[in-house]
Amino acid sequence: MRVVLLGAPASGKGTQGQLLSERHGIPKISTGDMLRAAKAAGTPMGLEAARFMNEGKLVPDEVVIGLVAERLEAADCAPGFILDGFPRTVPQAEALDALLASKGMPLSVVVQLDVPRELLLERATLRRTDVRTGQIYHLKYNPPPPDAQLEHRADDREETVNKRLVEYDAMTAALLPYYHERSLLRRVDGVGTMQEITERLGQALGT
Repeated sequence: MRVVLLGAPASGKGTQGQLLSERHGIPKISTGDMLRAAKAAGTPMGLEAARFMNEGKLVPDEVVIGLVAERLEAADCAPGFILDGFPRTVPQAEALDALLASKGMPLSVVVQLDVPRELLLERATLRRTDVRTGQIYHLKYNPPPPDAQLEHRADDREETVNKRLVEYDAMTAALLPYYHERSLLRRVDGVGTMQEITERLGQALGT
């Protein structure tokens, strides 16, 4: 099973990706985690990525694809993998297709978790972090204890969340049709309990 999992910030993509990973025994690979690991390991691609990251610049597509290629060589990817939030653009999708074709391991499916904008905003802007423990709470769905010392992170403020959602919509405007044309795209309703969404994902994946 070789899956690309797409979803806007606060769509639940990270949580569902981890559950899929545990259920099927295949790694969930996010570019953020991959960049940090490669930088720490000091691989040639990791050092190249670190150079851009240290200068506060976006890591170029060719470097990211190189890191993906490096990661997919690992033994734990042999039975499959879940790419979490990558690719982000059509050029990245085309490069990924070429990479996977060269390895004889094409994608099985691309899943987009659909959640209405107002719910994404509610999920994100009502998150709070306990500065003492690092525990993340939600004022509506997972209220903190009375003694928690709460912080409203900049990433979870409405202005920032709105900006990230606009960027996501712009990014996927061409990406979703790209995968639809290749009969790979499955859209899953991301509203409901964690278990309900997990079941829908299972149906979309045929598992």
